[in-house]
Parts: sequence; C-alpha cells; structure tokens
Amino acid sequence: MARDKIEGLKELERAMNKLGKVPQSVATKSARAGASIALKAARSEAPVDTGALKGGIILKGERKVKPGKKVYDVMMDPKKNDVFVKTSKDGKRSYYPASQEYGFMTADGGYVPGYHFLRKSITENARAIESKIVEVAGKAIDKALEG
Repeated sequence: MARDKIEGLKELERAMNKLGKVPQSVATKSARAGASIALKAARSEAPVDTGALKGGIILKGERKVKPGKKVYDVMMDPKKNDVFVKTSKDGKRSYYPASQEYGFMTADGGYVPGYHFLRKSITENARAIESKIVEVAGKAIDKALEG
C-alpha cells in the first residue's frame, strides 16, 4: 500500500529554508568556542621560562572565504616577534617558539626534543573541541529555527 502524502513534509521544508538562512555568526561563534579550548590547553602546556611564550599564543581567524565556514588558528602572536626571535653571537637567528615546539640542536651537537605543546593542544582535546562546536552551533541553530 503506497502513500501519496508524507506527513510533516511542509514543516520540514520550512525548517530547512530557515536553516539555510542561519547567519555567519553561528559558524564564527561555534568555531571560536572550540578554538578557545585549544588555546587554553596550549597556554597551559607551553614551557615556562620567562612567561612570554604563554602570553604570545593567540587565536587568529581566517578571512571569510565561504559563507557558513570559519577557521581559527592557534598561533604565536606576530606582534611579539621582537621577543621571540633570538640572535646568537655568530649572527644566526632562531625563532624561540619553533625551537620549543619542534626541538633544537645544542652547541655541543646534542638534540633537545620539542614539547609539541601546540600540536598536543589540538590532538589531546579533539573530542572536547568537536563536542563544544556542535553544542554551540546546535543551540544557535535551534534559536534561529524558533524565531
């Protein structure tokens, strides 16, 4: 027995049309909420020597390329490069955050492994980040569908 009519189809159509009009602020707000988890983790895992490393970690949003999409980078603040760039006696320049993240060679030829504090902030908190993004986006979408 075939049915000619699907119940609730009109309501579903209206809800999908409303959902298509969800503002860019939903993507921005949910992406920022997830990225803030990674930011806090990176700051707490950063090796402490002078404290400048922790204060130099920022969130930077990419420019809007596609509607409904927002990406944030957890990165070192370029405004603090004067603090982070170290110059040795022989004139070689090194970037302190990179040496702490990836490791470095010592003067006597030894190797000091990196802390990978930026990478760990993402990989170790992936589930929390995803759930936070979904939670914030879900609330904002529900609010948009109600109105």
